Order: sequence, then structure tokens, then C-alpha cells
Amino acid sequence: MDRARGRIRGEAGTSVLTRRAGLGQAGRYLLVTLGAAVMLFPFAWAVITSLTPGDAVLAVPPDFTPDGAGLDAYRKLMETLPFWRILLNSVWIGVASTVLQLLTSAMAAYAFARLPFPGRGALFSVYLATLMMPLPVLVVPLFIEMRTLGLVDTYFALLAPTIASAFGVFLLRQAINQVPKEFDEAAVLDGAGHFRIFLYIVVPLIRPALATFAIFGFMASWNSYLWPLIIIKSPEFMTLPLGLATLHGQFTTQWDVVMAGSVISVVPILILYVFAQKHVIASVAQTGLK
Repeated sequence: MDRARGRIRGEAGTSVLTRRAGLGQAGRYLLVTLGAAVMLFPFAWAVITSLTPGDAVLAVPPDFTPDGAGLDAYRKLMETLPFWRILLNSVWIGVASTVLQLLTSAMAAYAFARLPFPGRGALFSVYLATLMMPLPVLVVPLFIEMRTLGLVDTYFALLAPTIASAFGVFLLRQAINQVPKEFDEAAVLDGAGHFRIFLYIVVPLIRPALATFAIFGFMASWNSYLWPLIIIKSPEFMTLPLGLATLHGQFTTQWDVVMAGSVISVVPILILYVFAQKHVIASVAQTGLK
């Protein structure tokens, strides 16, 4: 009898724990859903505003289902700016900047992680110290350098400050440090040098970190405004942030057109993240496990 009562109490306790676990999981899902809604609301509002005709954008209270919604703002955007040229400039500058940063950062990270040389720690510390220097501090010397070299108002001037990245070196060095050195030693026994070890062993094993840094690098180049504003004069070299800035008038602004350009500017970032999210999650998981 006592054994039966104990079994019943145990089953009841298990049932209570199961219900509590279910409620806890439901609460977490609800919290995540609310967080996602809060983060997605600005983008949804931008889409709605870009589809809202004319002065209806300024209606109070705001109308989430405006009458006469359409794509007129996108048509005006194409007529106001040489939009496709501007978009192409931003795309290729972003891609070129990202590729160059991946190349230089990965090689520098391998040197700091695997090649013993005098002063390596001190040099790495000095290199990281550059992260504390904001771009506005560097704008004047960078501009003077570009003017001295005769590179003002050129594509190379847009790319030059982004060829190297201290943050990228730090991130990739940490990823390379997680790769067991036994792999390097085995490759050396097979006659491989540093170049082959870097290319065929290290790079494939740090792909998640490379993908993560690629997203950060592309976003930084894509959203860059201050440096292009200073170094570019000709409209044919204009990037997307500069083009969108010209849509703001001195007295009036067509907010539906501005939001149409903003919506289009977000799409490439979303596409990049969709293709790279698996590697980003893997990079975070590896960091957490370590």
C-alpha cells in the first residue's frame, strides 16, 4: 500500500515538473516572439511608409493599411537618382572591401597565432589599440594622404581605409587559436609549409569565423557615410548612403521616397545573412563551447 502511494506521489510530482517545464518553454517562446516583433517593427514600418502615397505618411494616428498604397515612391526614387548606378557602386565597393579585409585579416591573424617572432605580443597589442581610434580622428590624415597621392574622387580612395581591419585580425586570430596545433605538426611532417597549412588546413576550419567577419565587414562598408562624403565629389562614384542623404530637402522631405530607398538598401544585408547564417551560428556555438 505504501509502495503504491509512493508511486502515485512520484507520478504526480513528475506531472507537475512536466507542466512547469512546458510553461517555462512557452514563456521563452513568447519572450522570443515579442523580441522578434519589436526588432522587425522598424523594417515593417519602413515598408508600409514606402507604400503609403504622399502626405498620408504624416497622418495622425498612423495608418497601417493606407488607402491607395502602391509603388509610386519606388518609381520616384528611380527618377530622382541614378539609382542603379549608385546601387552598383555600393555593391561592388562592399564586395571588394569585404574580400580584401578577409584576405589581409586572415593572413595577419595566422601570423600572430602561429608564427613566433620577436615582439609579437607587443605588436598585436599596438594593433588592437587602433580599435580605440574612431574614424573622425583619422579622416583628416587619410584625406591628406589620398590628396597627396592624387586619389581623391576615385574608387580606390573609397577602398583604401578598409583594406585592413584590426577587429578582423583579432576575431580570426581567436578562431585560429582554437584550431589544434597538432594539425600543423602533422602537415609539417608531410612536407607542407606555412602557405599550404594556412590555405588547406586553417582556412577550412575557421570558415564560420570568416563568414561572421564577412557580414560585419560588408555591413560596415555598405553603411559607410562619413568617408565617402569627404572623399567623393562626382555623382558617378556616389554610394547608397550618400544617394539617400540627397533625398532630404532643406524645407520638405518626401518620406515615402526616402523609405523606399531605405527598404532597398536593407535587402542585400538580409540576403547576405540568409546565406551566411549557418556559419554565423556555428561560429557562436564554437565560441561558447570553447
